[in-house]
Order: sequence, then C-alpha cells, then structure tokens
Amino acid sequence: MATAFRWLLRLFTLAAGLAIAALLLAYFLAARSLPDYDATVEVAGLSAPVEIVRDHANVPHIFGESDADVYFGLGFAHAQDRLWQILMLRRTAQGRLSELFGRRTFRIDELMRRLDIYNRAVRSVEVQDAATTAALEAYSAGINARLQQVNDEALGRGAPEFWLFSPEIAPWQPADSLALVKLMALRLSPHIAQEVRRARTSLLLPPERVADILPDSPGAGIAALPEYADLFPDVPRDTRVAEVMDPLAPFAALPFSGASNAWAADPSRSASGGTLLANDPHLGFSAPSIWYLARLELASGGVIGGSIPGMPALLVGRSERFGWGLTSSYLDDQDLYIEELDPDDDSRVRTPDGFRAMETRNSIIRVKDEPPVTITLQWTENGPVLPGHHFGLASVTPPGHVASLAWTALSPADTSLGAALALMRAQTVEEGLAAGAGYVAPSLNLTLADGDTIAMKTVGAMPRRDADHQTRGRIPAPGWIETNRWQGYFNYQANPEFVAPAGGILGNTNNKTVDRPFPLHVSYHWGDTQRVQRWRRLMQAREVHTRESFIEAQLDTVSYSARALLPLVAADLWFTGEAAPAGTPERLRQDALQLLADWNGEMSEHLPEPLIYAAWMRALQERLIRDELGAFAREFTHVEPVFIERVFRDVDGAGAWCDVIQSAAEESCTDVARAALDDALVWISETHGRALESLRWGDAHTVRHDHQVLGDVPGLGWIVNIRQSTSGGDQTLMRGLTSGRDPDPFLNVHGAGFRGVYDFADPDSSVFVIATGQSGHPLSRHYDDLGELWRRGEYIPMSLDPELARAAAVGVTTLRPR
Repeated sequence: MATAFRWLLRLFTLAAGLAIAALLLAYFLAARSLPDYDATVEVAGLSAPVEIVRDHANVPHIFGESDADVYFGLGFAHAQDRLWQILMLRRTAQGRLSELFGRRTFRIDELMRRLDIYNRAVRSVEVQDAATTAALEAYSAGINARLQQVNDEALGRGAPEFWLFSPEIAPWQPADSLALVKLMALRLSPHIAQEVRRARTSLLLPPERVADILPDSPGAGIAALPEYADLFPDVPRDTRVAEVMDPLAPFAALPFSGASNAWAADPSRSASGGTLLANDPHLGFSAPSIWYLARLELASGGVIGGSIPGMPALLVGRSERFGWGLTSSYLDDQDLYIEELDPDDDSRVRTPDGFRAMETRNSIIRVKDEPPVTITLQWTENGPVLPGHHFGLASVTPPGHVASLAWTALSPADTSLGAALALMRAQTVEEGLAAGAGYVAPSLNLTLADGDTIAMKTVGAMPRRDADHQTRGRIPAPGWIETNRWQGYFNYQANPEFVAPAGGILGNTNNKTVDRPFPLHVSYHWGDTQRVQRWRRLMQAREVHTRESFIEAQLDTVSYSARALLPLVAADLWFTGEAAPAGTPERLRQDALQLLADWNGEMSEHLPEPLIYAAWMRALQERLIRDELGAFAREFTHVEPVFIERVFRDVDGAGAWCDVIQSAAEESCTDVARAALDDALVWISETHGRALESLRWGDAHTVRHDHQVLGDVPGLGWIVNIRQSTSGGDQTLMRGLTSGRDPDPFLNVHGAGFRGVYDFADPDSSVFVIATGQSGHPLSRHYDDLGELWRRGEYIPMSLDPELARAAAVGVTTLRPR
C-alpha cells in the first residue's frame, strides 16, 4: 500500500512538474513578442532617424524629418502593439479567414469575395494623389520593418496568437490599408439590413402598421410607398429568423451599425473664449479596442487623436488650432435590387434594354482541414449579386430572381483615405470642409472647429436617385426599371452643411439632420430620435460651456426615453388598489412601480430601476408585436421608443397593437402593460433575484471586451477578455447598446470606444481615452490599463507638448536607417 502511494505521489509530482513547465514555456514563448519600447532598431526604408516616444499611457509620439518617415513610424508602432489585429482585419477584407478558422467563417469570406472589396481597393491605389501614395507606401514599409525585426530577432512570431495559428505573413501593401477603409464602411452601413427588414415587415402588416413598428424620424412625412407584395407578388410571407452573424464578421444585424456623438461650441458659447469640440464614435467593443491613440509630428504641425491600426491616418483628433470629430451620417448609400433572371439562361438578367449577361468569374476559398471551395461571383449593372442566405435576402427574393447591391463603397476610385490625410493637414474649418470633398465611403458627419468658428458637414458620395424611383431606396426595387437605378452622384455641395450657426452650438447624435424632399432627403432611416433630445436640453441649459460641461454631457446617463415612456405606459398603474400581501406577484409589481415612480431616469450601474425599466419595456414590446409578427418578432431585439409612444398615444390607430388578435377578449394597453411588467419581474426574479432594492443595472449591463478569436478558448478567456460593470443604455448620451439577445439581453456590446474633448483656448488641456489599452498583447500592462479610466469616465491628457510626453515616458524607440 505504501509503495503504491509513493508511486502515485511521484506520478502526481511529475504531472504537476510537466504542467508547470508547459505553462512556463507557453509564457516564455508568448512574452517574447512583448515589444521593447526602449530600443534602437536599424530598419530599411527610412531617409533619416525616427523617434517614437511613448508617454505614460503608451501613446506613441512620433517624430521624424519628413512626413513619410513619420508615417513609417506609425506603421512600426501599430505593428508593435496590434499586429494580430491588423492582420485579421486584412484577412477579413480579403475573404481569407477560413484559411485559419475553417468552416466557421466561410460565410464571411464568401460575402467579402462577392462584394469584391479587396480587388476594388487594389484598383483604388492607382487613383490616389502623390501625398496619399507616399503615406501609404511609407506606412506599409513601417509595418514590414517590424515584421522583419520579428523574423531577424525571433520575437515570438510578433504576437502570441501566432503560436496557435499559421505564422505565415505576407508583406503589407498600400491596397491593404485602402481595403480596411472599405471594411469600416461595411461596419457603418445599415441600409441593406434596414431594406430587408422593412420589406419583410410589409409582407406581414398593412402599411399603417408598418409605419408604427418602423416609424420615420420626427419631421415631415413622405409620400406613400408601394407595398412590397405589389412589386413582387410571388414573394412568400416568410417569418423565419435570419442567422445571427459570427463575432468575427465585419457587419452585424440592426441596430449594430454606426452610432456616435459629436458637438461643438464657438467662442460666444464658451467660457474660455475659444472653441470647444467633443466626440465619441461608437463601434462594437472588443479586446483590444479598434481604436489606437497616437501623435504625429508632420510638416504641417503636430496632430494627435485616434487611429485604426492598418490605416496611416488619425480619423479623429486635433492639431494646435484645428479639431475634427466623426459621427455616422446614415446617408442612404446602399440600394438593394431584385434582378429577374432569363428563364432560358440564368447567367442573364433583365435590364431596361432586354436580357444581358452578368459579369461572372470564379473565386477559390481555401478552408482549413477541408477541400477548397470554388464559388461563382456575379455582377449585374447595378452591382454584385448576393446569395439569399445573407441578410435574410431569400425571404424577400421571389423565385426566378436574385438580389444585387448598389453601394458607394464599391467604387474602384475611392479617395476616402486621402481625404482623411488632407483633414489632418487642415488648419481651418474652411480647409477641413474642402478636404471632405474626397470622401466616398463610409458617409460621415464631420464636426469641425478652429480657433474662430465651428461647422458640420456630411461627407461621402450621395447617390442621385430619380424622383420617380418606385421605393425611394427604402425597400428592394426592380433592377430592370430605369427610374429605379442610380443616376450618378450629387455634387459635394449638395451634402448638408452647417457653418457658424447663429446659436453658437451644433452637434449630431446620429439624429435626422435635414428635412429635404426626395431625392435630396439624405436618408429615411436615422440612428437616433432620443439621445438628441437629452443633448439639446443639456446644451441649452447653459449660456456658456466649458471643457467640463462637454465631458459631463459625454458621460450623461439620463434616459430621455425612460422619462417620456414611463408616464405613458404606467399612467393607469401607479398607486392603484390597496397594498397587496408580501410575497405575492401583486406586491412585487407594486414595489417595482414605487421604485420607478421615484426614479429620475438615470441609467446608473448602481441602481435597480434601470433594470426594471429595461426589462419591462422589452417585455412590453414583445407582447405588443408577437401576435402580429410571429417568429419574426424575435428580429426586433431592441425597444423602439417611438413605436411604444405611438401605441400608447394611439397615433393613427396604433393602439390596435394592444389587442391580442388570437384572444376573444379585447385587451387594453393598460392590460398589456400590466402583464408585461409581470413578465419582466418573473424574468428578473429568475435571473437576478426577487429583492428588487438590491438589483444593480451594472450586473446586467456588463461591457464585454472580448478577444474575437481567443475569447472562447477554455482557460484563455479569463486572460484575454475584459469585463466591466457600466452605466448608460440604448438611448443615453453615454450610450451602451445592449445585445438584445437571450440569455443576456442587456450586455453592453456597442458604444464609445474613443472619447475626446478639445478646448482650443488651451489646446493642451484637451483630453482623450480609449476603452481598453494601447497594446493588443494580453501579457502587456497596457492591454487594459486605460479601460478602468474609461469605465469611470476619466481621461488622459491630449497634449502636443513633447517634453510632457518625455517626462513620464515608458520608453523611447529610435528607428535608424539601415
């Protein structure tokens, strides 16, 4: 017995020793790729030495003798900190993820090939101006210099992820950066999904009910549209739920498209006497963040702000005298077309001049551990043909037809990146407005400020549609009718522009910016109807603003929607009847209503009321639409406040949604509101407990910064994923968009990955922050060091003072010509 015990002990000790040795080896191999920020590196491609000073937050301040050398330094810094992220973005744009991840990402690769994004980027290289070409080439050389250093010095393959996946890396090319611009356009373009959703809804509901569940933004109405079933009588009434996209996908179902905030004040509305600018663009959260902070010392002066690794530009930021911010404009730059196939030859589609052959070619997708797959790419005169399994297109495409897409980002002459570089060189609002002329896609609202004035301009190509367009771009249209086709693009001067407003303040929360008749309408679908109401109140509450008041607005967590909806929905439920016995559902409902009656609408992570409100509104919308939409109701994952307001105000008969069609009784809106509150409280009791006062919104509204590849690997998730309790919600200025999907519908998955506030009376007092850290290396102390500041609503200095950067530098990298 003793002998057996001794052998078991020896075996256990050996196994433990081997496990520890394996962990130490894994740590050693992973740690090899941690950059040495205090190093001198000899590289090819420089004309003179470059200095990269990394301040206390690991923000690189890059100094060189020419702009090309500075862009080289930015490429080198991006590759030091975000090599894996850069290369995964490139693979996504190329449609080559399946080479690493197998069948899981095949649909993504297929769509990217069909859109032909990368080939379009290759063709766009030829149309760039000299300055842009020089920047792209120098930036590419910087990334490649880091790759060469990794190979020469055996630096752990450059990133720990490459120990799990193929370390073969092709050199970076200028076209790769242009492809990432198009990839961002895909992330920020909601109109494909919106057209399909509206078409599917119109197949199930009469037009007046479609106007309820998919309401127009407040403003002048539009002419009646033809019903989708009238255009295509053979389309089946399909209520199947479209597939949920893989987290690696560069696109997502509504409403995960672009959203952002930006506002500015001129000197007359600023306490400091200088202009003010605040900006926080919103994208899906990830670890690391999509944003990377940097400062570049160019010939035109220093610029500092947020970049996206893989692009040689600061997309948001400021110089000494000029600042710029971005919000998604929601300009309708996508149209879906239904193309009729020739019954005798399905390679031909109907056009205004008869049937014509589609442009066709094959593309081979290599899939890990499987044989390569050959797909046939087809293009009509309107654009690429998309298969029915993307975006739910099969549900709106009749037999004998296919769907195609017209989209501005598919231009082979895309100069958007050159416009971004020109914006960095601008010194005045006038120069910034001129730089915007080169933007093609994604369409954005530029908010600009110099020392004297402010402006906002929509940039990006605006399609010219015929006034007789059958659907006005709101639902898929017959592609063979000439009046449905694009008639080119409007001149840049037609894009909305607001310069030096009389009130001294302007801003955008993705709200409707203009109310112009079609086809100059810009869009029928906007990203916000709620946050703008709170923003307007905060801006008008002060005669003059400060940097601190702009920060306060950026971090505001009061829900205008909650303040507007609760008095409507609970009007007949407040304080009714006698107190119910403790422990009964009636008592729980009364306690919940009492909490909400005393609540000011603040979506604080520490309060129970936001969770009760959010669960109630979600359950209410589900009860209102389930019997009309059936399984399709699951696609309406987020509460639409305007819809609920229309129902409870009975706008144009919208109160009819309250009656359950399948029941004999006639339910009132109060009945539905009461039942929905009970539903919500049952759900809360099962998932968070019955003690309402001890609930915390932050426990449900946890932000998920997940590593998009390693985050699901057992044992690695707790190392690479970042979780934080957060305030805010779907309709607060400090927006934290919820997932809308069970089992965790209130997870915070989309919001402000970058925040910046600039005061041009004292530019070096400006501040900024990102949601994680600068490094993409999980073992780096800079992987998540900015995340806690971001969560608490704190910032770091955004200074162009080189001595301040050097004073607390974590390292200085010197690049010398080889």
